[in-house]
Amino acid sequence: MRAAGRARPRPLQARKSSGVLKRCTASLVVLTSVVTGTGAHCHVPPVANQDQQAMLRSSDARLARNKRTVFDWWRIVFEGGHMEQAAQFMAESYVQHNPNIASGRSAFVEFFGKVRPPRPVGSRINAPVVAITAEGNIVTISTLRRLRDPADPEHLYDITWFDMFRIDSQGRIAEHWDPSALWIEGKPPGAEFLPR
Repeated sequence: MRAAGRARPRPLQARKSSGVLKRCTASLVVLTSVVTGTGAHCHVPPVANQDQQAMLRSSDARLARNKRTVFDWWRIVFEGGHMEQAAQFMAESYVQHNPNIASGRSAFVEFFGKVRPPRPVGSRINAPVVAITAEGNIVTISTLRRLRDPADPEHLYDITWFDMFRIDSQGRIAEHWDPSALWIEGKPPGAEFLPR
């Protein structure tokens, strides 16, 4: 018989469950504050890597070549506006997953040829590059992109944008992905802040 007024010990499983419940509740509070924006540190802005050449290196020669192909295409064709060199870097059957631009190298050249006049090509990508990574036949360039909050136009914030490319067996860019939604008034997100 137990002495009166003495609590009966809870089984081990009940004690463990209680601790798990407390941890889950604490995690839920933290998650809720992050999702709703009430946390003290909800957003750590991305930072550009200043050494773009170092990001091109790889102990795997194929990965280094693939990164170099995308890097040079970005500088010469995409930013530099030298559409006459697109065939050197892009497959004719180039597949575009951005919903604002048609697939095909000729469609790319036609579209960007209208908005990007040729200009001098620098040794670096003008956009602030966060990372250049490669795995197999995929190369990803992550860049810092500044946006304006539509609910508060004075509030500017930075995100990490990505462009991912598939390189074909001839070493040309054959496919492209990015996170773009449909553009507003014909302009991509953060267009006012993109390098010109």
